[in-house]
Amino acid sequence: MQVADLFRYKNPEIKALHLTWIAFFMTFYVWFNMAPLAAMMLQSEDWLTREDIQIFAIANVALTILARVFVGMALDRWGPRRVFSALLVVMAIPTFVFAFGDSREVLFVSRLVISCVGASFVIGIHMTALWFKPRDIGFAEGFYAGWGNFGSAGAALTIPSIALYVFGGDDGWRYAIAMSGTVMALYGVYYWFAITDGPKPGTQRKPRKASALEVSSYGDMVLHILFTIFLTGVLAIVVYRIHLSGFIGDNLSYALYLGIALIIIYQVVQILRVNLPILKRGVPEDDRYPYKSVAALHVTYFANFGAEIAVVSILPMFFLMTWGLSPVQAGLVASTFAFVNLVARPLGGLVSDRFGNRRFVMAAYMFGIGIGAVLMGLLDSSWPLVIAVCFTILFSVFVQGAEGATFGIIPSIKRRVTGQISGMCGAYGNAGAVFYLFIFMYVTPQQFFFIIAAGAFISWLVCVIWLQEPKGGFDENYVLSSVDHAIAEENRLKEDARSRLGQFLAGNQGVELSQKNDGFQLTAKFRDLDDLRTLVQQLEQKGLKGH
Repeated sequence: MQVADLFRYKNPEIKALHLTWIAFFMTFYVWFNMAPLAAMMLQSEDWLTREDIQIFAIANVALTILARVFVGMALDRWGPRRVFSALLVVMAIPTFVFAFGDSREVLFVSRLVISCVGASFVIGIHMTALWFKPRDIGFAEGFYAGWGNFGSAGAALTIPSIALYVFGGDDGWRYAIAMSGTVMALYGVYYWFAITDGPKPGTQRKPRKASALEVSSYGDMVLHILFTIFLTGVLAIVVYRIHLSGFIGDNLSYALYLGIALIIIYQVVQILRVNLPILKRGVPEDDRYPYKSVAALHVTYFANFGAEIAVVSILPMFFLMTWGLSPVQAGLVASTFAFVNLVARPLGGLVSDRFGNRRFVMAAYMFGIGIGAVLMGLLDSSWPLVIAVCFTILFSVFVQGAEGATFGIIPSIKRRVTGQISGMCGAYGNAGAVFYLFIFMYVTPQQFFFIIAAGAFISWLVCVIWLQEPKGGFDENYVLSSVDHAIAEENRLKEDARSRLGQFLAGNQGVELSQKNDGFQLTAKFRDLDDLRTLVQQLEQKGLKGH
């Protein structure tokens, strides 16, 4: 795939790519519409404090962790078109609540719910993987994510001016946020009718079970359980910090800790329920995949996307406080970090496609993040602002490129569970953001960047040890196993049976054939009692009465 191909809008896959990155852009615009307006909110609402804004920033990434995991499962069941459209429309509701909330509790809860919109990333990743071949997937995913991620920069660049100059007044920030939610919801309706799940029916490969990720060995299952426990357990940090700030009392915090524990238990039970029967039967050799590669990408995304979200959340305030800029100026300068997304993330995917070794590219980018974060940690008010901007851009090039390289690998690991792998990997990015934002509350900005550097160097080491080059990562088509072909044949037979049953049941069009436990469940809907009576009479005439 060449850069020039991006302008060939008549090609169905290019049209799908543009439709999807725009949807992603909308969600990121809404997701990060608070950070550029934080100073205005503090000035216009005397009941808000800087600590409240910090708590809102943590809430803004908290539920994305769980949302990305469950959205990943939903993708493998319902497909990205339905899931993306629903998310765009539904997430407009908490956006409106936040826009017109009149207490810090309302703002906090609505921001917590808004954090689910961050699950949009894995939806588009899955959609793009359905439209593009393995040899082109790095650039396609990088372009989608880079231009979609630019929504955070778009918010930093435009929403302060919209609040100040389009609406104005003390409530200008409220109307600006409400407007972003309205546009997102309208696009969600459009997206439903404008796109399909891949170029033809059957493009999406579905697993037999979508309630937990399938693995290839008992050792992989144990590792998957450990990573699942850590991922959900990170939410305890959010509860602890919120409790410490006085937003919730002791009893509620204990209830939330218990809720997190129950979620972990539920996830572990599902992992065992899905995988123990598979492992007992034995996994065919051609259906195995290295879970350690998945775990390595969890760690890299924790360190790169987690760093991005954390830095985007604090960068406007960092420039405002360190160099004494106005809110609009600070938003413009801070937007350079996300602005680089337009080029750096597609470049990361393109390098991954062209270099011929996706593993090496991934490791190299993670090492570069460590260097860039060290340079950011050296900055203070004694440095010229232009140097700070240059360091920010350099840091961003490695951060965004590493994200593009990560998702240049994921679709080739195991085709039929791409949604679940993407969902959990994306969730680890948000877990990283929660962790880094929590740390930020106790350290200086300089120390914060050094901590990010340490995380990057650790993830680089994990890549070197665990990450394997994916099979067929540069082929014309994705590698499919004997199990993939068996599932496809089962789905074909089920659809054929459903069609024939529909014809038999008096032409009924409401026939549904679904798998339940170890068997199948048949459901038929009738327009009225007369249709049902007619069918019973037909069955009796054919000698089927009593069977």
